[in-house]
Amino acid sequence: MLRRLLALALLATASGARPVLLRTATDDASAAVSSGAAQSDALFCDSWMLSVETGNAGPWISVPTRCLDSVHSYMEGDRYASDSDVVALDSIAFAAQALATAQEGNAKPAWVFDIDETLLCNDPYYAANLSRLQNFNETSFDEWVDEAKAPALSSSLKLYNELLDLGFHIILLTGRSEFQRNATEVNLKFAGYHSWEKLILRQTSDIGKPAVQYKSERRAAMEAEGFKILGNSGDQWSDLLGSPMATRSFKLPNPMYFIS
Repeated sequence: MLRRLLALALLATASGARPVLLRTATDDASAAVSSGAAQSDALFCDSWMLSVETGNAGPWISVPTRCLDSVHSYMEGDRYASDSDVVALDSIAFAAQALATAQEGNAKPAWVFDIDETLLCNDPYYAANLSRLQNFNETSFDEWVDEAKAPALSSSLKLYNELLDLGFHIILLTGRSEFQRNATEVNLKFAGYHSWEKLILRQTSDIGKPAVQYKSERRAAMEAEGFKILGNSGDQWSDLLGSPMATRSFKLPNPMYFIS
């Protein structure tokens, strides 16, 4: 699991963001933890994850060593799925109300989605490459993208389909590069997604831009084309922040890594 956490953190480099390294726990067999200390760690780590998700932690570098087990339990247990479901429920509740207001004007109501760890789940890649991803291997990740087999995040797929039924224009805005367009489209369809309005990937001129800058520029272009961005869903604050912003932004949980 520690290698999996490291692999997830280093994935952040794939979209031109700075590398993010996670500390690993020491194997000191003498460092026995008392039940009281374990309870203290659990409480601290719940609070740390709240700080990450609210953005209070700011740009963070690593999962605290004492929280590795807590993060593992969160991601592999019921809480992560439940939290993601609640984000989707909040999103659709807002969408129905916001759409009625937006239709009073001429703007095209739009919802923006990130892709990796928002629409698609890359867990099969991590599981198959644990022994090779102590250092992020862009080549092997690109090969995984080419396979186009990442499954959908179930709560996001349900939200996506409900937004389509309401009449939203769906725009996909990803840190993946243009040369991955075909594989990305194939994977999205494989996972059950369809009928998006636009799929926006990084062009050569976008390589090296912080995600906030790149995605803000693309949202500005959407508005210039007549779209009204009512909602935006992403697992990183850099998917959501910057100008212009959506009327409301919805942050999916991700205590694994940070992208600036």
